Amino acid sequence: MSKILIIIRREFLFRVKKKSFILLTLFMPFLFAALIFVPLSLSSIKDNSQQQVGVVDKTGLYTDIFQSNERFAFVLLADTTADLRADDNPLKAVVYISDTLSTHPDALRIYSSEEVSSELLMWVQNTINEKVRSDKLLSYHVDGLPEIIADVSNQVDVTTVKWSEDGTEHQSSTFVAVAAGMLLTLLIYLFVMTYGAMVMQSVLEEKTGRVVELMVSSVHPFQLMMGKMVGIALVGFLQMVIWAVLLSVMIYVGNILWGVAPTMGVHTPPGVDASAIAAATPAANSEVAEIMAALMGLPYCELGIMFVLYFVGGYLLYASFFAAAGASVSAQEDTAQFTMPLILLMLFALYAAMYSIENTNGPLAFWASLFPLTSPIVMMVRIPFGVPLWQEALSLVLLYGTAVLTVWIGAKIYRIGILMYGKKPSLRELARWIKEK
Repeated sequence: MSKILIIIRREFLFRVKKKSFILLTLFMPFLFAALIFVPLSLSSIKDNSQQQVGVVDKTGLYTDIFQSNERFAFVLLADTTADLRADDNPLKAVVYISDTLSTHPDALRIYSSEEVSSELLMWVQNTINEKVRSDKLLSYHVDGLPEIIADVSNQVDVTTVKWSEDGTEHQSSTFVAVAAGMLLTLLIYLFVMTYGAMVMQSVLEEKTGRVVELMVSSVHPFQLMMGKMVGIALVGFLQMVIWAVLLSVMIYVGNILWGVAPTMGVHTPPGVDASAIAAATPAANSEVAEIMAALMGLPYCELGIMFVLYFVGGYLLYASFFAAAGASVSAQEDTAQFTMPLILLMLFALYAAMYSIENTNGPLAFWASLFPLTSPIVMMVRIPFGVPLWQEALSLVLLYGTAVLTVWIGAKIYRIGILMYGKKPSLRELARWIKEK
């Protein structure tokens, strides 16, 4: 046991002291946040320049709806002319209406010397569709129809709330649940792939450098393999803990900056109007505050525990295969034939998780979250939406049972392959190594 601890300590310290590990661990959460929020912020910045757009209305029915705004200055034209196609033409586009759109919906076109901007296209479509819909309704000559149209056009905003048996309420968000599930799924995928490949690389380096021949003279191959796997896993755990702390700090700071409605997560005192409290907290009505409130309502305890359990199980399962692959070959380029099936399998799990978002209780999500080779990735998508305890327990039993089997198989291959040089073993040879005692 002391030899395994020595190997674990060596593998752990060797990697955490690297500058690349320190920089990646400290700055990666901020990089992820920047990749998410910077494009969103930049996309919200609009071009302040006003574009000139020509309007040719042969019917005269739609001229009044083209009112200039801060983005578009509409210029009424009698007809299209050849000079509108010139490069120095100040008009960005020309909206051409040749007939009544309520009876001829294909009588609307937008001409431009370049691709029409999506902003102009959406504005014209929405404005025209609203006008055509109103004209069709008015053609029925119903008294008070304009007021009816204005009344039924009011939209209702839906607020989703999760409640518990004791009456506690937490504001929820499907978007936040999806984002949390996919983030944890991607983290497990990246960690298992990264640290599993790190195990294979470490084994291969020691084998090609003939260092392993000296090590196995005093350490059992199984101890050497487990020491590497556990030591590298601890590096991953340390990185995850640091990221979790940084993420908690970022959420806490965001909570302070944007605020969260106090009406969620607590009981309303008797005699106090909950709507009055909500009205007194206008910050909670903002989109950012709603997202922060939904973040605070996530089941962090369950997510944290299940994330650790699935990471450990998935890592042991795949790292043992990676260790066996590294021990079976003598050169880096020979590892592809062993690692490609593992990579394809994990990619399938990742795509299964992505397609399971729309229906987290569907057949694909259910069976993929139970199948041991895909459950570490797929199950994390389902947990934010709520998963029965028996499904989580069954999934973990199958995962760890399979992980024990793969570690045993990997150790068999590692024990013999670590000292084999010169050629790549065939599948028949690998099967023979597993059977040997």
